[in-house]
Amino acid sequence: MLERISWWQARRLFQSSTVALVPVGSTEQHGPHLPLGTDFLTAHALAQSVARALNLICTPVIPVGVSEHHRQFWGTLWVSPETFRRYMKEIAQSIASHGARRLVFVNGHGGNNASLQEICRELRAEHIFAVLWAWWLDPEVQKLTNELFRSRGTHAGAIETSIVLAIDSSLVDRDQIEAAARGASEVFATTKDGAQLPWDTIDFSQSGATLDPREASQEAGQKIFQRACERLIALVRWLEQVSEDELRVKPHLP
Repeated sequence: MLERISWWQARRLFQSSTVALVPVGSTEQHGPHLPLGTDFLTAHALAQSVARALNLICTPVIPVGVSEHHRQFWGTLWVSPETFRRYMKEIAQSIASHGARRLVFVNGHGGNNASLQEICRELRAEHIFAVLWAWWLDPEVQKLTNELFRSRGTHAGAIETSIVLAIDSSLVDRDQIEAAARGASEVFATTKDGAQLPWDTIDFSQSGATLDPREASQEAGQKIFQRACERLIALVRWLEQVSEDELRVKPHLP
């Protein structure tokens, strides 16, 4: 964890590592029962766990992202997609300047995905290979959550509530779970008939949650966290071994 070591120690870490982890999330509402930091706390915990296991570079967590769609709920913070893209790209460039040119954005917030994917493409043209990894979208994690829960919503539903219980159960206000469920929506309703709707969360969820957080458990969260770590480790192992030729932007067709 870069924030806990000196530049002298960081030098040794950069010289021995080819992959760096950049945890990123948001500070936004997650219903009345989960903390505003749910997304960045989850990303940070996953990244730190894997970084310790593999002796990797792990940057400080980026706690604010693209979250304006939660603006009606108190305490939500956000930056524009333009600001977020520029900031995250420059962080990646600064990491690469020390020699680590293979990065994983360990993302905890869906609203960040589009911006991160855009800069990953831009960075590749600069010979920096960055990838976006969002734990809840990993196929193996999804397979597990489908086995654990009847409901499928991630935002402040059973899945996120469970993983926060596993990370730090004191952060979950169990007295508010019932209220979260009563005001929750059946889905994160941003599409209709194939169209992408410009909805804010308040347009479809009274409590800010989706589906049923009452299904959550600490045991389920531990299983999800472990599976997610395993999948992130597999991604890092691939990044460590893949050749530069495979990662490089290919030349124009003749």
